[in-house]
Amino acid sequence: MSAGFISNAILPFFSFCSASSAAYILNDLLDRENDRHHPDKRNRPIASGRIPLRSASLLAALLAFCACVMAWSVSLLFLAYLVSYLLLSIGYSTRFKSVVLLDIFCISAGFLLRLQAGGVAFDVPISEWLFLSVFLLSVFLSTGKRLSEKQRLGDSAKHHRKALVAYSKTFLEGTIYMTGGAVLVTYTMYVISRHSSVLLYSVPLSCFGLLRYILRIQSGKDGDPTESLTRDLPLLIVGLAWVVLVGWGIYG
Repeated sequence: MSAGFISNAILPFFSFCSASSAAYILNDLLDRENDRHHPDKRNRPIASGRIPLRSASLLAALLAFCACVMAWSVSLLFLAYLVSYLLLSIGYSTRFKSVVLLDIFCISAGFLLRLQAGGVAFDVPISEWLFLSVFLLSVFLSTGKRLSEKQRLGDSAKHHRKALVAYSKTFLEGTIYMTGGAVLVTYTMYVISRHSSVLLYSVPLSCFGLLRYILRIQSGKDGDPTESLTRDLPLLIVGLAWVVLVGWGIYG
């Protein structure tokens, strides 16, 4: 295994994994009281009390420190993106998640910082269509998750997330439809710009995945993207097929 592969792939991957883990731990620490009003999140280690607050805080600090050390070994620009991600995560957990719309855009900004950092790590320019696709997809998924929480929690939603009270069901549904259609267009343009006949076949899969996710939300199921992908068999199959097609189209 070459030193170039370690610096270009492994270190960036683990540095952002560590940074994301630190951010999630911090969010769970600050959100532990609200999570106890959620039917699923109340079983999380911090909210349920299985992990002491001091231990969780020390782990988050250690992960953030290791992430910065690994990022510094990659490049200063990569470190700048990672530190920006950590600062954004802190701002989201302490303040922005309670502000309407700003909470969704903060989540989207986090995905965009990851995208840009990946481009720096692999020295690959990020195209305009890919940038827009990632942005719109993150808004789509974040909105879907909030609509799912609002439907499942009902009147107790205000105890879990303050911003949920200000979001009407009609607004969230309209935003899902708008961003879902927009992300399909921008992704299609990205595929066309790659001039790959193989990648073109991933567009119908993407369309199916978006519609399946919307149907899942409308059926009252969990809107968490990870839960949706791992627990919904059609979504999982389509997701795996999409990965194969994209990998083949880009690297095959």
